[in-house]
Amino acid sequence: MSFTLPALPYAHDALEPFIDTATMQIHHGKHHQAYVDNLNKAIAGTPNEGKSLEDLVAVAGSISPAVRNNGGGHWNHSFFWEILAPKAGGAPIGDLAKAIDNNFGSFDAFKEKFANAGMTRFGSGWAWLIVKDGKLEISSTPNQDNPLMDVAEVKGQPILGVDVWEHAYYLKYQNRRAEYLTAFWNVVNWHKVAELFAKAK
Repeated sequence: MSFTLPALPYAHDALEPFIDTATMQIHHGKHHQAYVDNLNKAIAGTPNEGKSLEDLVAVAGSISPAVRNNGGGHWNHSFFWEILAPKAGGAPIGDLAKAIDNNFGSFDAFKEKFANAGMTRFGSGWAWLIVKDGKLEISSTPNQDNPLMDVAEVKGQPILGVDVWEHAYYLKYQNRRAEYLTAFWNVVNWHKVAELFAKAK
């Protein structure tokens, strides 16, 4: 069974002005589509054909680079679209807000640490908020790796992630990654993040 590109849960222009229409069209329709297409090619006729995306990602260290990179790209982007939303942002509430305060001191301190993980990721990669052993942690991964992989430096269940590959922001922000990371907070779907947090606990 081959993988397919999931539909965006909102229109391409729904995250304006923070993430522009052209970026969303290219990021979802070209980059994410390419990960799906290349993953399907890489698993065709191999023992990995028919495995779930989660199963592939979990054994990233023992599969081919093509399956690891494209499988990670497909998982990461499918996750990313879900934790973004129009008319979103603000601050988390409830148990998630309490956990952020407990683990990082305050929401502002968390945002600063999370943005720093995105800024200090050299080259291309991701910054993550994960649940590890029932607690929140911030980590980052290179390329299309993620914290579910056996090769991750810090393993855990992702509940929030931000793509810091240049394709995620370059059309609008050029080399201003910090500006993109600041704008990101305006489109975070905290309801979805809270739902993932509740499941991960």
